[in-house]
Amino acid sequence: MVWSQWSLDRVIIFLVGVTYLFIWVQVTLSHYRQNFHNKFMWGPVILALVISFVSIISTLLNSKGWYIVTHICFWLGVIQGIIGFIFHIKGVQKRIGGLALRNFLTGPPVMMPLLFSVISIFGLTAIYGG
Repeated sequence: MVWSQWSLDRVIIFLVGVTYLFIWVQVTLSHYRQNFHNKFMWGPVILALVISFVSIISTLLNSKGWYIVTHICFWLGVIQGIIGFIFHIKGVQKRIGGLALRNFLTGPPVMMPLLFSVISIFGLTAIYGG
């Protein structure tokens, strides 16, 4: 494997895949801590691992078919992040005191789902820009 011959978009998609592997660990630990009390908590756990796998495989194989699957996965990542953001805001709102600052500090992290989306948008930028 000759890294110097990889295009920038290919490197970015590979790094997005590695990033989703780290996100998968964090999301899994966070949702496990909450005992997966809502079935929707499984969505980002499964999707982060799928996006990571597909992104890394697509760059290693450098196949058009895998890039199409990666493209779809990135769009699913954007949607999943938006859905997660809504669930996390509702989770903060359910706490005593509602949308108070202390509930944002101790409740579900509202920025994490947005990060999920932004990383996918970063991958989509590499696809559309490449």
